[in-house]
Amino acid sequence: MKTVQISLPENCVKAVFESREKRFIINARINENPVAAHTNNSGSMLGLLRPGREILLSRSGNPKRKLAYTLELVRHDGFWVGVNTLIPNRMLKLAWQERLVPELDGYETFRSEAVIGQSRIDACLEGPRGKMWVEAKNVTLVEDERACFPDAVSKRAARHIREMMILSGAGHRVACFCLVQRPDCRCFGPADFIDPLFASLFRQAADNGMEILAYRTIIQKTGIRLGEKLPVSWG
Repeated sequence: MKTVQISLPENCVKAVFESREKRFIINARINENPVAAHTNNSGSMLGLLRPGREILLSRSGNPKRKLAYTLELVRHDGFWVGVNTLIPNRMLKLAWQERLVPELDGYETFRSEAVIGQSRIDACLEGPRGKMWVEAKNVTLVEDERACFPDAVSKRAARHIREMMILSGAGHRVACFCLVQRPDCRCFGPADFIDPLFASLFRQAADNGMEILAYRTIIQKTGIRLGEKLPVSWG
């Protein structure tokens, strides 16, 4: 099966997770030396961030950056889980470029962080088929082999789904690209046991035309590969 891979920086180092100090800062140890690292994941990372867990950090080449390290992967039950929330947008564009997601075929241009009215959508594809608006979500929670999003109550995620419904109601084609950055799942669905409002909106959006493009990944400490499409389960 043809696939694409996002390579992780060559300067990544293994570390041991100790604690989450603030929303975007974690504390870790590299060879027993304490370091603070940035995480761009605002979710809870439920079940992943436990003291003593092995993690993978990338190091920035910018000497002016306050925190040199960024959290990329967490080791869980013998496999790596990707927690960098920039990866889904990058994977979405690569999948479009390599024509790996059939639903994205027929569009000639890809615009990231596209603005429409007061909203900013992760991607807008344009071509002979018209426009397609796509939101990308990073999924790191799995319960009973079902990948679930979100991993914490998220007003922001709910707002994005409302925006998708508005666009769909105006006649636009819309989709949610859900990238599951771990291998231990058989299907994908909204986490109604964590955020009932989001789950309700997600199902309503799907019933009104929002396409759900959920994909599994294969992750190694060198990179993240796009896996197969997952069926949707409503729990």
